[in-house]
Amino acid sequence: MAFTVNIYYTGKNGSARKFAQAMIDSGIVEDIRAESGNLRYEYFFPMEDEETVLLIDSWQDQHALDLHHASPMMEQITQLRDKYDLHMKVERYISDASGDAALNDSFIRE
Repeated sequence: MAFTVNIYYTGKNGSARKFAQAMIDSGIVEDIRAESGNLRYEYFFPMEDEETVLLIDSWQDQHALDLHHASPMMEQITQLRDKYDLHMKVERYISDASGDAALNDSFIRE
């Protein structure tokens, strides 16, 4: 079952944005996106909180995420989190495959 994890990285003096840029510049982001089972890995910046970066991270199933967590790149990610002294808040959402989403189509402008 596919799911999405929202990870809010919060720091001070722009450190969360520096972390996200370091993740991109180092190639870790592209490596994660290339992992089997990764569906999405993107950073966003909340308008009302300049010290937080939101990572939207989606996976095909728990096994794919477990393999990611066991990969050598997790040590690199941990080192960068420590370097930028970030704190995290995590939310996990399971994808809705019920088909009920079509009920909202009249509210969506494409």
